[in-house]
Amino acid sequence: MNQEWFSAKELIGFTGLPSSTQGVHSMARRQSWVRRRRFGVQGRGVEYHVDSLPVKTISNLVLKEQSAQYLYSHYQDPLVIWIESYKQLDEIERRQVITFIVREGLTEMINRLNVLDETIY
Repeated sequence: MNQEWFSAKELIGFTGLPSSTQGVHSMARRQSWVRRRRFGVQGRGVEYHVDSLPVKTISNLVLKEQSAQYLYSHYQDPLVIWIESYKQLDEIERRQVITFIVREGLTEMINRLNVLDETIY
């Protein structure tokens, strides 16, 4: 996980946490979360270390974190991209992808990946 410190506002709505900043601060005090002053913020702004948060919250934060962004070149052949991507999968992942495509079809795979973007073409 890239981010180690979170403000109460960033933590609102995660599983196991209150739905208000006051509630998050109150929970942090009760559970003695590790905290520090927020840099560049006036007043008593604090942020909490990820290791202090409940386990369910940490796992949700990891899931929310954006995966690596891949650049697509308009000049690069999509077949070459597919082949290189396929080569990076292990044998189990390859079987899973092929089984899914055979059962559901490429259109369903694209729909589930939610990557159909007209601006690419």
